[in-house]
Amino acid sequence: MVLRSTRVLTPEGIGPACVVVEGERIAAVREYGAATPPGADVRDLGDAVLLPGLVDTHVHVNDPGRTEWEGFWTATRAAAAGGVTTLVDMPLNSLPPTTSVAHLRTKQAAAREAAHVDVGFWGGAVPGNLGELRPLHDAGVFGFKCFLAPSGVDEFPELDTAELTAAMGETAGFGGLLIVHAEDPRHLARAPRHGGPRYADFLRSRPAAGEDAAIATLTAAARRLRARVHVLHVSSASALPLIAAARREGVKISAETCPHYLTLRAEDVPDGASAFKCCPPIRDAANQDLLWAALADGTLDCVVTDHSPSTADLKTTDFATAWGGISSLQLGLPAVWTEARRRGHTLQDVARWMAERTAALAGLHRKGAIEAGRDADFAVFEPERTFTVDPATLQHRNPVTAYAGRTLHGAVTATWLRGRCVYEKSPATHTPAFAAPGGRLLERTERTA
Repeated sequence: MVLRSTRVLTPEGIGPACVVVEGERIAAVREYGAATPPGADVRDLGDAVLLPGLVDTHVHVNDPGRTEWEGFWTATRAAAAGGVTTLVDMPLNSLPPTTSVAHLRTKQAAAREAAHVDVGFWGGAVPGNLGELRPLHDAGVFGFKCFLAPSGVDEFPELDTAELTAAMGETAGFGGLLIVHAEDPRHLARAPRHGGPRYADFLRSRPAAGEDAAIATLTAAARRLRARVHVLHVSSASALPLIAAARREGVKISAETCPHYLTLRAEDVPDGASAFKCCPPIRDAANQDLLWAALADGTLDCVVTDHSPSTADLKTTDFATAWGGISSLQLGLPAVWTEARRRGHTLQDVARWMAERTAALAGLHRKGAIEAGRDADFAVFEPERTFTVDPATLQHRNPVTAYAGRTLHGAVTATWLRGRCVYEKSPATHTPAFAAPGGRLLERTERTA
């Protein structure tokens, strides 16, 4: 098969090219007018941009146990419709959480026949499962998530300082990666109590100082133990100098942020609109500007969705009791591109943040770029097209999203997974069509289960 476009995004830049696919891999990237192999199936994409399939390393699928919140069938369809060809599932909010090899096997069994895209798994580090970390690593998880403050679900408790140190020492011993929800519980306990519909009250209850203190604790421990750590969903711009300084000192630390921190602003969140609730919270416009600057200078490595859905009834008008999580798996690419283009960034930048660096974070060396030898994972993207978000048209199980009614730039019109078209939108009717589930379960060594 040959995919030809006047705009193909490769590590060398964006321009006319044809991509030769043999089986599941990219065999070659050639000049646009190059002769095609005899008998090749040639797909001419015109001026649509051929992007590498996105790699989203922060997704809560909630399957099994809370499939009414999402599930592998719906989550991976949403991923495919959003140009995401690989996702890595968080160890919560499924029942059971991925805190032992037995629980990992339960999770894999739920995903095996339902995945429309490739799926990997993070393990979890919780109090009492220190002895499970090495077996989970050997079983192929990509690293271990922990919380420093309550997670929101009882079955996945947070680590205290001693437990964090023990988990970090354990993962450092076998070269593992610890990924951390960094908010300091002492700062949260001292913050003003809140209840009711006012977003400003909720925002004061999750101060940036709590995030900053947790990241300081994390970097100090990583420096001392020579451990590899990754800071999840950075929302506080005041934490950025801590991350940059630690990196300059040789600490093995990386960090991510999310589309909602880059595109939504606290000033614009309506009271009672808990579709916007997440932890840490969406902060103000000045803070957002600094997050974009940190992406540009490399302090922040990548952008992931932190897709964390729930049923609509859990998104009450009370910010104290509503579920905290934003559904955006299908919308991450157009949301980020809409703001990136306004700020003068390119599609190369977006692909670097959402495909190349996320693949590198998880060690998925066959993913994240269009070049010979990689998996033939592609998103066909029309960056000039606009659309207004209608939650009812999304593939997420529950039609709840903070992006409802927003006009976004960029439409994914087709997605290819390892040489197979898994999603395509009719150019005439815009009706989506999906192939039967054919995603693979990925392990840290890129073996398949």
